[in-house]
Amino acid sequence: MNAAKFSSVPRLRVLLASETTIYVLKRLLQAVVTLFLASVLCFAIIQLAPGDFLDTFKSNPKISAQRLEELKRQFGLDKSVFEQYWLWLWGIVSRLDFGLSFAYQRPVASLLWERVPATLLLAISSLVVTWAIAIPLGILAAVKQNSLADRILQVLSYAGQGFPSFITALLLLFFAQSTSPLFPVGGMISIDHADLSPLGKILDIGWHMILPTVALSITSFAGLQRIMRGELLDVLRQDYIQTARAKGLPENRVIYLHALRNAINPLITLLGFEFSSLLSGAFITENFFNWPGLGRLTWQSVINQDLYLVMASLMIGAIMLILGNLFADLLLKAADPRIRLEDLN
Repeated sequence: MNAAKFSSVPRLRVLLASETTIYVLKRLLQAVVTLFLASVLCFAIIQLAPGDFLDTFKSNPKISAQRLEELKRQFGLDKSVFEQYWLWLWGIVSRLDFGLSFAYQRPVASLLWERVPATLLLAISSLVVTWAIAIPLGILAAVKQNSLADRILQVLSYAGQGFPSFITALLLLFFAQSTSPLFPVGGMISIDHADLSPLGKILDIGWHMILPTVALSITSFAGLQRIMRGELLDVLRQDYIQTARAKGLPENRVIYLHALRNAINPLITLLGFEFSSLLSGAFITENFFNWPGLGRLTWQSVINQDLYLVMASLMIGAIMLILGNLFADLLLKAADPRIRLEDLN
């Protein structure tokens, strides 16, 4: 037993001293500083907006000035900007308390806990669908350059990038209306969801996800497919690819083993930004399809000027960007061992 214990100590030291561990720890420390600066900037921008949450109460003649003062003290709006920020930050650091939502009169953390899973489900499904379709079609367009298939895919990609997210969502809503009741257009579950079997509940959520996922994927698919085509065409013109072909290697081996491995690296780098950008895309999609996610909650909190709920939502977006980029860097290292993580800073 002691021998096993002592043998595990060198392994632990090697793990802690490894390039990947050091890199992750360094990035996490940088993330703390980044989140702090982002929170300061977001708080300052929110405070620059005219008015506050109590504006809707001020326009109500039934609410007295004394009651307004009580609400100000209750929500902490009677304090200076610096005091409000410090109390909010200290609550997070000391007890992971993100504050109280003015509109919902509930802890912000519980509201986020309810909404974030729905947004992540939509974002991850969109990411999987986008990459599963865009990468093969990008490869096909590059291999069949200037063919009919390539030209059709180019037209589709330009059209996909040219449509704003809200136009795509509107078109899908019209499509759902014309094919009703084939596709649901609102919410995440059906009325009888609670009465369904476990498999039925999964299928029900998947059925409601179809149109929001398509709406969120179209623009990303168009850009990713074009990037994949361009990167692969660039690699296929390299000398080592011509040498591999001259050696008589099968064309599939040349494309998928040699060319694709190098062409995919820039796309992996984009993965982190793609994941975080889905949050802004979900902002529009969730409102159109009445999806109970973070994007819709953020939109409502901005309208209500719900200070601490807006701050927490913005911080979630920043965290997604940081984690997405970190994951992309580690994936890039796994795909190409020649890359040094310290060079990615």
